[in-house]
Amino acid sequence: MTASEENQTTRRRAPGMSPEQRREMIIQSAIPLIAEYGAAVTTAKIARAAGIGEGTIFRVFADKDELLQACVAEALSPEHAVRELDAIDVSQPLSDRLAEAAEALQAHMSRMGAIVGSLGHRGGKHPGTVRGAGRDESTIRIRAALAELLEPDRAALRRSPEQVAALFFGLLFAQPRTEGEPDLTPQELVEVFLHGALSGCAK
Repeated sequence: MTASEENQTTRRRAPGMSPEQRREMIIQSAIPLIAEYGAAVTTAKIARAAGIGEGTIFRVFADKDELLQACVAEALSPEHAVRELDAIDVSQPLSDRLAEAAEALQAHMSRMGAIVGSLGHRGGKHPGTVRGAGRDESTIRIRAALAELLEPDRAALRRSPEQVAALFFGLLFAQPRTEGEPDLTPQELVEVFLHGALSGCAK
């Protein structure tokens, strides 16, 4: 058997998956390609990246547009970000916890921006329900995960963990860009958030 024939046999004999598992696998394969090529990405290219035949895509998606919309929904979903926040070790100092949280949420925002921007999603609208979480519920879930990270330091906080989490979330998602100045690193952002804008030597 030639290598080409062996590859075709392997493709035909891909492990059995439920329709939902196959949808998820295709979406995860498609997202990096959509970020790179936008709506111009072909289903043939997505199929190659997923290691499946192109026809398999249309067994779980009605058409390419439905696949693209599913990828937008996945990019906007809070699931991955919440899992990463939940995995942060709460025994670490608060500044380290928040720096990890900032990195996770900035990656989440970059992923959203890459997909929505590459597709020119009209108005940046949230495409309805995403795994049971619309825009408002997504925000609530991420804030709740942040509040859990703050909970061990409740006694030292000036406000409740929930309110501090909302402030930190707002800072991350609305961080202003200053022309000619580099963006703050997660560690720098956390330092300013926790200790204010004054330097240690300021009176």
